[in-house]
Amino acid sequence: MFARINSMGLYGIESYMVGVEVDFGMGLPRIDVVGLPDAAVNESRNRVRSAMKNSGYSFPQSRVTVNLSPADTKKEGPLYDLPILIALLKAEQRLKADTDDCAFIGELSLDGLVRHINGALPMVIRAKKEGIKRVFVPAANALESSVVEGIEVYAVSSVKEVVEHLTGFTTLTPVTYDKSAESLNKAPLPDFRDVRGQQEARYALEIAAAGGHNILMVGPPGSGKSMLAKRLPSILPDMTFEESLRTTELYSIAGVLPEGVSLITDRPFRAPHHTVSSAGLSGGGAIPRPGEISLAHNGVLFLDELPEFSRQAMEVLRQPIEDNIITISRASGSVTYPCSAMVVCAMNPCPCGWYGHPKRQCTCPPGAAQRYLARVSGPMLDRIDIHIEVPPVEFEKLSSEENGECSADIKKRVNAARKIQQERLKGTGITCNAKMTPEMTKLYCKPSPAALIMLEKVFDKLDLSARAYDKILRVSRTVADLEGSETVEAVHVARAVQFRSLDRKLWRS
Repeated sequence: MFARINSMGLYGIESYMVGVEVDFGMGLPRIDVVGLPDAAVNESRNRVRSAMKNSGYSFPQSRVTVNLSPADTKKEGPLYDLPILIALLKAEQRLKADTDDCAFIGELSLDGLVRHINGALPMVIRAKKEGIKRVFVPAANALESSVVEGIEVYAVSSVKEVVEHLTGFTTLTPVTYDKSAESLNKAPLPDFRDVRGQQEARYALEIAAAGGHNILMVGPPGSGKSMLAKRLPSILPDMTFEESLRTTELYSIAGVLPEGVSLITDRPFRAPHHTVSSAGLSGGGAIPRPGEISLAHNGVLFLDELPEFSRQAMEVLRQPIEDNIITISRASGSVTYPCSAMVVCAMNPCPCGWYGHPKRQCTCPPGAAQRYLARVSGPMLDRIDIHIEVPPVEFEKLSSEENGECSADIKKRVNAARKIQQERLKGTGITCNAKMTPEMTKLYCKPSPAALIMLEKVFDKLDLSARAYDKILRVSRTVADLEGSETVEAVHVARAVQFRSLDRKLWRS
């Protein structure tokens, strides 16, 4: 007796169809799983046996072969428990329902309950593309799976629920995506109105948000660097549905999608500790999972105390920052994850934190500030568009009752600048100035004659690299967009140059 059930597999962010085939043969009772299963898949036989018994179904007393096709692709994880059990019941003809247009995914507990799995959302998206009409997922994965339109998603909590629905004893209702519930569950974002003083830093962050630029803030402890960074998502443009879907896929694969959330609608803000490993930032594992840089996709990656990160961890970010994708190679193959995130960094000016402070004395030995900055390589600094100094806040501003400008007002200006950029870059697949290619930079960031003269002087004086030159042009273009100017003028270039205060030659002079 033979039966075949549709299931899904996952490698990186890409999902694929898996056929779960069951055949009964002659011989002593046993079950063999073939098709390149890992240890978790091999252990399915024990979970399935107990789940069947505790759900009221007897386990076949014959030799059973389970094949997971395609047989040349590594299968991992416990998500094949449910389809194997359904295939066993169908092969014994205890389940006679038509399942050709169905797919099943889910881990089983020993008592027959269906447990949460990672990566349900990309699997349901692939199932829809493959023509599957109905997909059965664990109840814990129902919310994220429901955002996919054009396919019926059934949330199941036990084996009996699935079988009784397929045999017609009970009827499950497909899960539907409730968009209004997302807005009800949203927590308010930290607001810029809470920030006292720091007008220059606030403006730098507005420029960064308007153009999608990376930014580095340097200042003594307590000057508000972390406070400013945490408020950056509140002025970024709202996520589109496609951006939300792509980000949610990554969270689903990593298994970090918050409970009760079907779609990530707020831009992510990831702030890994400086002890994080390079694999924690980039992604890792036998079959690599998304790292912090990918979990910040379409949002913000905040690196506080930048020089305290290991050199290896910092350097692993150089290519992803530039290309907006990260490719991780392992013996089993290569995985590419998207990582288009704004990188926001903060650091003290020296190990003790008080170098250049107007009132407190630095206790570091001579040259310590330069050595501290040297922990961040020149190529890494080159990839950060804006460098801004964040001075200590004066008492008068801290004690003032007057609130700063709120995030909603800043966001209006950011949205207006982004709209200009989207119109300018329509059809290119790029939506902000920071992501422009060198060819686009040359085409859309042409400086006026006066601005070109200023750029020439700055280039020689600061000994800028070609990459830094391009970044100054892109930041100048963003400043012009915020001011509604069609051309990049000298004043816009001057503002962009002002935000390159940590270029190596300037710092050492």
